[in-house]
Amino acid sequence: MTDQQPPIDDMNYEQLAQDALRGVIRMALERAASPEGIPGAHHFYITFKTRAPGVTLPNDVAAKYPDEMTIVLQHQYWDLEVSDSQFSVMLKFGGAPKVLNVPYNAIVRFYDPSVQFMLQFDEPEIVEAEVAPLPTPVRDPEAAPAAPSGEGGEAKVVSLDQFRKK
Repeated sequence: MTDQQPPIDDMNYEQLAQDALRGVIRMALERAASPEGIPGAHHFYITFKTRAPGVTLPNDVAAKYPDEMTIVLQHQYWDLEVSDSQFSVMLKFGGAPKVLNVPYNAIVRFYDPSVQFMLQFDEPEIVEAEVAPLPTPVRDPEAAPAAPSGEGGEAKVVSLDQFRKK
């Protein structure tokens, strides 16, 4: 009997696949950032690690969500900017506008409940240093072009426990 070594994945296919799927998120966010906004009933629940490399949050938000948070992009979001490696968006927390910068590598779940579409990713390496604060936004969110309006209200952080595999 011969000892066979398991094959070594020098291509790192698992990581390549995760990076490609994060490209789906980027393309969905690019569409949301277009003048037409998010089409139809689509909306996004994006869960990310708040201490992942490159994440920047206001200090009060980081203190409230020291590990993970979920944001919803549906009716009330402003200044959505999408790049190859991250996105930034202004949301209201307690009525106050806050800007979040989130690299795609920090995202652990992306869910569009309108079509039951979900992507789940490996957790990123966590940064132990404090989350870098962002400067206070200069623009008044009321003056910013509004996202498609609907029911109105503030941005909400929600739990996705019901969608987790058990």
